[in-house]
Amino acid sequence: MASSSSEPPLFSAVVTPHRSLDRAGVRTVILLLAAASGALGLVFVAAGAWPVTGFLGLDVALVYWAFRINRRRAVACEHVLVTPSVLAVRRVDHTGAIAEWTLNPVWVRLDREVDPDFGLMRIALVSHGRRLVVGAWLSPAERESFAAALAAALGEARRGPTRTPAASPGNRVDPPAPGP
Repeated sequence: MASSSSEPPLFSAVVTPHRSLDRAGVRTVILLLAAASGALGLVFVAAGAWPVTGFLGLDVALVYWAFRINRRRAVACEHVLVTPSVLAVRRVDHTGAIAEWTLNPVWVRLDREVDPDFGLMRIALVSHGRRLVVGAWLSPAERESFAAALAAALGEARRGPTRTPAASPGNRVDPPAPGP
């Protein structure tokens, strides 16, 4: 991401799609589905409807294929970085393609699309008439938190750097030393 290494980050976040099952969970679901389909297939074979077992096996194969696609798409992510002079967004899709945007945080406006029933539905960064949607993979509650932190960082970037005076003997006021 394009940022100056001398500038401290005011905000940095990595957003990834939510995946409810890890590898072991997927394996468990597939095994349970295969066992249930196998038991049901035996019932159909005993009843003389043996062609049904092929369709039960096809169901297991399709669920396995869907989980594989889901796992492959889990590598997508979105990096958002705010420094005093740069707002950088880097999006990596499931194929590894990278898209990057660099904006001036002073000119960026945070646009929120709120649904009365569902909460915050969309967060967009608006600058010079262009919109960039960020945090699309987050739930509405997570989007609220993300938007609040991002808005605070943008506000801090607009205020500019704050400097504290360096401690030196010339500008330091020490309390008088207690007497004997």
